[in-house]
Amino acid sequence: MSKNYTKSELLSHVAEDAGVSKTDAESVLDAFFGATTAAAKAGDKVSWAGFGSFTSTQRAARTGRNPRTGAPVAIAASTAMKFSAAKGLKDALNS
Repeated sequence: MSKNYTKSELLSHVAEDAGVSKTDAESVLDAFFGATTAAAKAGDKVSWAGFGSFTSTQRAARTGRNPRTGAPVAIAASTAMKFSAAKGLKDALNS
């Protein structure tokens, strides 16, 4: 059975592995996520060798269906984040 890590649990693991305080680990991860978000918002790709890459992708406006009533629902166009795992990560997961 897999475990769902909370933010606090993940920060504890990262801090322990890096030998830093939990506060320092959180500051670094917040900066990473902020830089990744800003790059994706600008349309740039963020790659981490051996882990993967983050890119933004455009989703066109479309018509969906309300599952309860079956009535058509307009879904606005949006931007989404896409993650592609690198070969190193795939190999680590499948070894």
